[in-house]
Amino acid sequence: MTDKYILAIDQGTTSSRAIVFNHEGKIVSVGQKEHEQIFPKAGWVEHNAVEIWENVREVVAEALAKAQINKDSLAAVGVTNQRETALVWNRETGQPVYNAIVWQDTRTIEIITSLAGGDLETGGDKYKEKVGLPLATYFSGPKVKWVLDNVPGAREDAEAGKLIFGNMDTWVIWNLTGGVNGGAHITDVTNASRTLMMDLKTLAWDPAIAADLTIPLSMLPEIKSSSEVYGYGRPEGLLQGVPIAGDLGDQQAATFGQAAFEPGMAKNTYGTGCFMIMNTGKEIIPSKNGLLTTLCYKIGDQDPIYALEGSIAVTGSLVQWLRDNLKMISAAPEIEELANSVEDNGGAYFVPAFSGLFAPYWRTDARGAIVGLTRYVNKGHLARAVLEATAYQTREVLDAMEADSGVTLAALKVDGGMCANNTLMQFQADQVGVPVILPVVAETTALGAAYAAGIAVGYWQGEQDVIDNWAEAKRWTPQADESERARLYRNWKKAVTKTLDWVDDDVVE
Repeated sequence: MTDKYILAIDQGTTSSRAIVFNHEGKIVSVGQKEHEQIFPKAGWVEHNAVEIWENVREVVAEALAKAQINKDSLAAVGVTNQRETALVWNRETGQPVYNAIVWQDTRTIEIITSLAGGDLETGGDKYKEKVGLPLATYFSGPKVKWVLDNVPGAREDAEAGKLIFGNMDTWVIWNLTGGVNGGAHITDVTNASRTLMMDLKTLAWDPAIAADLTIPLSMLPEIKSSSEVYGYGRPEGLLQGVPIAGDLGDQQAATFGQAAFEPGMAKNTYGTGCFMIMNTGKEIIPSKNGLLTTLCYKIGDQDPIYALEGSIAVTGSLVQWLRDNLKMISAAPEIEELANSVEDNGGAYFVPAFSGLFAPYWRTDARGAIVGLTRYVNKGHLARAVLEATAYQTREVLDAMEADSGVTLAALKVDGGMCANNTLMQFQADQVGVPVILPVVAETTALGAAYAAGIAVGYWQGEQDVIDNWAEAKRWTPQADESERARLYRNWKKAVTKTLDWVDDDVVE
């Protein structure tokens, strides 16, 4: 079987990709296509799920064509996805009843405040002991309730058993395996753990929480492990008969692809947002410092592995904002040259709380702010402030992680698009005070999904094959003066305080 390949479908926030991997875990070919970002109102973010499915089919065709192979050369397909992006669709017609509501979307603030008894500060941890998550607009469940409450006829159809829900992994797998003609309506434990509705101990939906959210249990996908055969490519598709055998939320997939299998190992993915995950093994560690307790992965019938996660909403998307909204750069890579045109941030700090603040604050009332401005500050300083914001936010999460776990990190494994930015990675090492290490295959999200699928069908034997394939490409070691490192971070913390309590009754979003 080792002469065959594994296909990974990575359905992300800004694009969908298909990547063909060989047995050494190396990339053979890539197909990629961006999809539209829809912003109907301030704080609302949507995707057209039909467009995404069409794009998935296109990128699969592109990747197979570039590799000069077809379905007969594939041992299995793995799927990874933007988590917490929620879709409700009709199981009889296959049509979504509303656009997918993206993880960054904040429209459910009234729903989660109501669930908290009117006060998120006192009631925000209502379900945390069971599900590991605070009440926040980030998660899928409240988005489903919003759809049922606001789309005409949706609640009646849901209660009649016509509507089903899933994160984007569920949507892609359902369509891959047949859609209205017997498609598998499943999700894996990592995605289910991001809905607010899955019990961390039992790995089952919690009927009481679903009832609180007024979501019929008939809408929910069957929860499976991250590595098993869920179904086979539909008869009329490019992947006809190929086992669909891996499913992980994108950040957990990256953790798997980084071979972070030992408790205490951590990785940070730099994408639209930033997501740091630390493996905590078979132990469920409740966070006292604003982190999420979540599933890391579950391989077949093996015990589930848990994790602590720090989720940062805006990192790479801040560079996009600089490009698209302010037109300060014409392409994302240009930000590094612009940032390097100055020696430091000129006293400017940019806190990108566009969707409130995620870990470790969980403040939905925060909004973005640029502070410390003087006449001296120019666009180079702002570019540097944009990059530095990513590094400061990562340090905040790492501090919380070490406090929760009692583990002092020896190194930080990194992946994602922003790792190409040498200036950012060096500043990151300076801020966290440990080496930052990039693997040879930086597409670890797709790679993790490929490994999960390959392990399920015996293409790889297990975690040891992943460890053997992992290789270091580059490392950045801390070089900063300690007093300067501390001063910059202290001012960042001060800048964060200026973003809080912005949203109130007088602010029209």
